[in-house]
Amino acid sequence: MPACHAGPRAAAGTLRALLLALVAAAVLSGCRSGGGPDGHPPVTSGPSGFGEVFLAEDECSSRGRAAFTEVPCTSERAAARVLARHGGRARQGPMCPARTDFVLHISESGASADEDGDGVVPRGYACMRNLEPPHPGDPGGGGGPRTVVGDCVYEAGPGRVRETACDGSGRRSPEYRVTSATGSRARCGPATELYVELGGARPVGCAERL
Repeated sequence: MPACHAGPRAAAGTLRALLLALVAAAVLSGCRSGGGPDGHPPVTSGPSGFGEVFLAEDECSSRGRAAFTEVPCTSERAAARVLARHGGRARQGPMCPARTDFVLHISESGASADEDGDGVVPRGYACMRNLEPPHPGDPGGGGGPRTVVGDCVYEAGPGRVRETACDGSGRRSPEYRVTSATGSRARCGPATELYVELGGARPVGCAERL
């Protein structure tokens, strides 16, 4: 979840000045890690027949409770498209694009097609975008692996916030909206009551109370 810090107008003692690491989510929905929840199990890749890399960028997957299978994007089973594909672990690798709805963590098992012919598809993660709504990764959508300008959050404990839908359709009502992203807190506007850690080139989110 994003780290947060009370702004100049926040009531004393409501939020402590704790900066916590932004948690990358899988299906990362979540601040919602964002983001989108982290409730999906790792995907085990197998022979797909659609390319040398399992779920490479711009390829599509079907969706199941515990399994995601690579399928042609023209298939009626196609549910999501890969916006970006990275090796390694999501917490240690590049951030997913802002439009990402969820993240798939990919492990390897008995692959017959791979990059170097050794029968192994490297561990990695795929940043996914649903082919059809809903899009929890959109600003205000209440999910996705990243918190972006336009998203809403609520207090989840001392120095912590979680993302929720701005329209009130989530489990918790929104309390703050991220109105801008800057390089430092000093650049936030006077109405800022909360600082949210966003990451990226402009890591400080300036949030105003709703």
